[in-house]
Amino acid sequence: MANEQTAYFGGGCFWCIEAVFNRLRGVKQAISGYMGGHVDKPTYRLVCNGDTGHVEIVKVTFDPSEITFRDLLEVFFSMHDPTTLNRQGNDVGDQYRSVIFYTSDEQEREAEETIAALTESKAFPEPVVTAIEPATTFFEAEGYHQEYFDNNRTQPYCQFVIAPKLKKFEKQFGEKMRA
Repeated sequence: MANEQTAYFGGGCFWCIEAVFNRLRGVKQAISGYMGGHVDKPTYRLVCNGDTGHVEIVKVTFDPSEITFRDLLEVFFSMHDPTTLNRQGNDVGDQYRSVIFYTSDEQEREAEETIAALTESKAFPEPVVTAIEPATTFFEAEGYHQEYFDNNRTQPYCQFVIAPKLKKFEKQFGEKMRA
């Protein structure tokens, strides 16, 4: 569709990021996957071993007339810790690093401006370490990773890690949620 754009975000476990973005009005689809590595057709097992160079990311397809890239950036930076290098909570390794893979010069500029504003305003107690890199080949994660939270709500990880992020998201961005 002509009114759709794509953005790629990595901020720890893709299950958390996907669950949030799939609840935003204007987001048509959020898909868990991998980007940035040197292995063709990586698997979850390979990426988790940390040897492929890939990052767990979410491909976000959105309608910019309903939600802007800057809105996506605002949600992204509020739903993970962009100040920890190669780590989100208990998830450790470069596959969990904070990164924005841009698809246009405008996305690159907006990501740089957003990080500069967060830094200047001292929004976080530590410096933002989120990388900004050009998008490369996206590899969709295995089927059982898609909509993981919605399909596995009773799993401990979903209850103790993802559910609190979703509550924070609902409180902070309730007006941007799908009806």
